[in-house]
Amino acid sequence: MCLMILAALLIIAVAADFVVRVKNDKLVNLYKIEINRVEHELHKTSDTSVTDMDLPAFKTITGVVPLTEENADSFYESDNNYKVADIDGKLYRIEYTIDLSGEKRSMLRVTHIVIALMLAAAVLVMVYIYSVLIRHFNKISEYPTELAKGNLTIPLSEERSKYFGRFLWGLDMLREKLEDEKRKNLELQKERNVFLLSLSHDMKTPISAIKLYAAAIKKNLYKDSEKLQEVAAKIDENANEAEGYVAKIISASGDDFLDLSVKSGEFYLSEAITPIKEYYRDKLKTVGTELNVGAYTDVLLKGDREKFTEVLQNIFENAIKYGDGGYIKVSFVDEEDARLVTITNSGCTLKEEETEHIFDSFYRGTNVGSKPGSGLGLYICRKLIHKMGGEIFAEIEGGEMRVTAVLHRPC
Repeated sequence: MCLMILAALLIIAVAADFVVRVKNDKLVNLYKIEINRVEHELHKTSDTSVTDMDLPAFKTITGVVPLTEENADSFYESDNNYKVADIDGKLYRIEYTIDLSGEKRSMLRVTHIVIALMLAAAVLVMVYIYSVLIRHFNKISEYPTELAKGNLTIPLSEERSKYFGRFLWGLDMLREKLEDEKRKNLELQKERNVFLLSLSHDMKTPISAIKLYAAAIKKNLYKDSEKLQEVAAKIDENANEAEGYVAKIISASGDDFLDLSVKSGEFYLSEAITPIKEYYRDKLKTVGTELNVGAYTDVLLKGDREKFTEVLQNIFENAIKYGDGGYIKVSFVDEEDARLVTITNSGCTLKEEETEHIFDSFYRGTNVGSKPGSGLGLYICRKLIHKMGGEIFAEIEGGEMRVTAVLHRPC
């Protein structure tokens, strides 16, 4: 709408300028027409009738002076514009003027009208921007803050605006997703607490038995060596049982705390590579790291595009955090029915024997130093890739860390 108003103003301004120019041209050419009329009149009359010529009937002619002996010296001197015409062998000085003051007033009036229209249009544009954009934006400006505070129950009011439609839809989807994640986390926390309480209760039995046998041995109640062997076996049995419970607790705290759901589907490789390339191209440019994404043919892959993008992001973040900032390269290789995507970073200081552990949960290599982290990035990558039927592995060669993600093509 703003563009339409501006276009209309431009058309009005051009039209006004055209009208003024046409009128100006007509006025400028009017004196030529009237000079021709005067010459025509002089052809029909004698010089004695020049004074009887009806000059007021002409808009631009101010005087007609014949050449005589009296004015021979001053004939060509005049303060007005003039033209010397030869009428039947006699010279006449036809004086004329071009008064553009009226046209200037007309032009000024048109200019004022155009300025008024432009101001009115500017006001309309501002009102339109406020009513359509700013007012609606003010209504939703507090919504992200409420989401950040964890207030996920406030629904987003529907705004029928083509400018904010997708934005509001995306915000509401984010709210629903956060609300769903919060609900799942609460349910998971509740289940974990119940599970840990159950395990803690179950662990009391073997621990109590071990303590009982230990107290009996301390009091020297078992004097027979055969009985002592039997008690030792019981202690070992109960210790193994307790160890099993501990293993379950560790498993519950490690493997089951992440909800790594994956949607089965298909996607083109470029749908994941393009956004990664665009995002990290700008990010790495600011820190002076060279990014080189090799050429590749676009292929259809089995898996979840969003989760595969998450895998690539985690690998990139590790490359940025633990590399030397020299370069990061992305290369592509085909093997049978699979596409291999390898992300290589310079300046790897990780020991080669540690590569088999970097995909374990909470594992952090000897090269982390004081860098913050949880040791879950590559662990999540492996979980997601495995759920998509693929594979992921790492290798160190020539001071470079190479992490390769493998996904299969549809049959």
